[in-house]
Amino acid sequence: MTRAITSTLLSPEAGGPVKRTVLPSGLRVLSQSVPGFRSVTFGVWVGVGSRDEPEQLAGATHFLEHLLFKGTERRDALEISASIDAVGGEMNAFTGKEYTCYYARVLDTDLPLAVDVICDMITSATLTSADVESERDVIDEEIAMHADETSDHIHDLFAEQLWGRSPLGRSITGTPESVAGLSRQQVTGWYRRRYKPSNIVVSVAGNVDHADVVRLVRKAFERHWVTAEDSPAPVRAAAARRTPTYGGVRVHHRDVEQAHLVLGMPGLVRSDERRYVAGVLHGIVGGGMSSRLFQEVREKRGLAYSVFTFGSAYADAGMVGVYAGCLPKKAPEVLDVIRAELESIANGNITPEELLRGKGQMRGSVVMGLEDTGAKMTRIAKAELVYGELPTVDELLHRIDSVTLDDVTALATDLYATNPALTVMGPFDEDTTAFSL
Repeated sequence: MTRAITSTLLSPEAGGPVKRTVLPSGLRVLSQSVPGFRSVTFGVWVGVGSRDEPEQLAGATHFLEHLLFKGTERRDALEISASIDAVGGEMNAFTGKEYTCYYARVLDTDLPLAVDVICDMITSATLTSADVESERDVIDEEIAMHADETSDHIHDLFAEQLWGRSPLGRSITGTPESVAGLSRQQVTGWYRRRYKPSNIVVSVAGNVDHADVVRLVRKAFERHWVTAEDSPAPVRAAAARRTPTYGGVRVHHRDVEQAHLVLGMPGLVRSDERRYVAGVLHGIVGGGMSSRLFQEVREKRGLAYSVFTFGSAYADAGMVGVYAGCLPKKAPEVLDVIRAELESIANGNITPEELLRGKGQMRGSVVMGLEDTGAKMTRIAKAELVYGELPTVDELLHRIDSVTLDDVTALATDLYATNPALTVMGPFDEDTTAFSL
């Protein structure tokens, strides 16, 4: 049998060394020991998200995430949840556009239990017809609840406007219609094709020993997966294509008391070296209470309670944008102020003081965001599954400190000079003339 290969990636300042082992099956195991902690966060990351779905399977990845909690060959749904509850732990999962994660946070002495439960779910889900039908109703409720949260739902509508009916433009949850059309056979087939060891990363952070982690994971997984020959890595079909982008204005009528606006445009792909410049730019434009938009829209003019910038980066596409929530009568003026500020910044009107604040905000976010085991577990998993590198904290801070005023101005010009897309939701007629760009 092929031997497992173990290596030490680095010894970051915010904890002990990060170690990596590749098992004969192709499964990758990463751990970071954090001295002084008595807790452990254990995660299993699968390299499949909603963007990997063909249109006829829209929502299948999220549906599957729900179903894995319903039962395995060894445990029913109650036994899965009760086993972690009984030791005071917490367990959850989430689906993204490009990956799915299952995780548990427990005391260090209960790591064997967490590994056994989550790996049992990953490898041995029963996916019964009864569970598929009952969970279909639960997902319909989740979709309806999300649609009622207008400040969240507008971001799905904006992604659809920016990227159309491409996989990135679709909602992670799917639609009531697409979920209703998913059969047990389709979901089961998606599970078998995508949940392969070569497509999975196990990530652990806390009071752990790497050799113990590997032993536990190997025991849990290799009842089912022993060698890599049976599990070729799935191919991301859309990764080689540039996702199309669309501009223009769309107004969605909702009988609500507040108007919601998202103005945005294509952003950076996740591998772009300018992502650190983008982080600093985010802090300057709308990343905090001292940001340009917060000061101009809320503090000086009192036009909106909430205004901020956001961004997402994927393998071959990205987006950046501004969200604002305001009284409907103020929406046109809010839009005018946002556009004027973006134009001003794109023209180079950024002060050295704003640059320093943007850097400081990003530095603090990086360091303080790594002060729990869940964040450390996520960082090393994404380094392996998404980014392909794991810089030290000092290296990250150096990259932030190296950002110049010229860098920020050049990126702002590149981003904000493109044709924007505007999504509006509120008590308006679905007529775009009042919000022309």
